[in-house]
Amino acid sequence: MINIVPAIDIIGGKCVRLEKGEYSSKKIYSEDPLEMAKTFESWGIRNLHLVDLDGAKEGRPVNLGILEKISNRTKLIIDFGGGIRSDKDIELAFECGASMVSGGSIAHKNPEVFLNWLNIFGPDKIILGADHKNEKISLSGWLEESNTSLFSYLENYIQKGIRQVICTDIDKDGMLQGPSLELYKGILLKWPGLHLVASGGVSKMKDILELEKAAVPSVIVGKAIYENRISPKEIRDFLAGKMNEIH
Repeated sequence: MINIVPAIDIIGGKCVRLEKGEYSSKKIYSEDPLEMAKTFESWGIRNLHLVDLDGAKEGRPVNLGILEKISNRTKLIIDFGGGIRSDKDIELAFECGASMVSGGSIAHKNPEVFLNWLNIFGPDKIILGADHKNEKISLSGWLEESNTSLFSYLENYIQKGIRQVICTDIDKDGMLQGPSLELYKGILLKWPGLHLVASGGVSKMKDILELEKAAVPSVIVGKAIYENRISPKEIRDFLAGKMNEIH
């Protein structure tokens, strides 16, 4: 069964969503990220994708207090990202309750540091963030583009021991137009043992079922949940094994 991972993106201490990574498109969905996390947990969700968008923009974690609060008051398995650049940053993230930490900009700009984390904490704790536009890696909270191709980026880090990748298609993110299914199929065809986390574009339960059919291990879902395009009942039914057909 594909693992459904709701996203909580934080700006100014609030739960928000962006469109295509544009900070100017910010829409607030909750004033209290903890209550949102507890709601997800009540549906039977086990994992949470927590993104410090303030941190991604500033180049240092800003919302570690929210991470700590959610960790202390839920049993959710949290992967945390956004602004982690130094050994101290990653140590604080784990101290505040992150089970896993994702690194995107740091992996591109300072691979020695990122690989050191991989060696110290292991591939179960370190996730490669592969955010891309037109299959070119994007950085710094999607505010900066690179010329690095997605597939060469993945190849490099998989050879060095990465086993988990969050692959976000920025052009799909927040647009509710469906995920990059063919891209994910291509990645898993090349690296069938990779724990690929699909991110961006999920608009309805059918999208999740199609990703599951394509053997994608995990999917991050944001706006589709917040705007009730995927209902709590659908998620509960899926997690209970009552929904496995594409309609």
